[in-house]
Amino acid sequence: MRSLISEGITDPIVDETLAAVGMSSDPREAVAVATHGVRIDNERHFDLVRVLVTAAALDETAKETLTRAKRSYREALGVVARRLDDLDALGQGMLVDRAADILWLFLGHHSWRLYATNCGWSWNDTEKWVTEQVSAALLSDRAD
Repeated sequence: MRSLISEGITDPIVDETLAAVGMSSDPREAVAVATHGVRIDNERHFDLVRVLVTAAALDETAKETLTRAKRSYREALGVVARRLDDLDALGQGMLVDRAADILWLFLGHHSWRLYATNCGWSWNDTEKWVTEQVSAALLSDRAD
């Protein structure tokens, strides 16, 4: 299981997405790029994450693996939050740590599972809606 999760964490889409976010000079583009990359990663590893979440409730090793995977995921979202801050795009008073928490709320694997599985949304519809919600939650009026 660790090996499978390691593949998910080291999927090239993560570095590709973070590089593209870093190159974005437009905050809305950065959000769209980040959301798309996260969507691709979640779509590729959806079944694996589902098994890991289930196993984590019963197995300490799986729980530790899930904790490490979440930490890595959140760190990557922190990179996105810092880029938005560098672009002076976060809403007034929005701190980078808070922005990263909001990104986790909308872009964490739990959100993709909720909309793409539980609610029956398509991956495309989920990506579009999440991009809109992240932009509304994080970006200042100056980002337009």
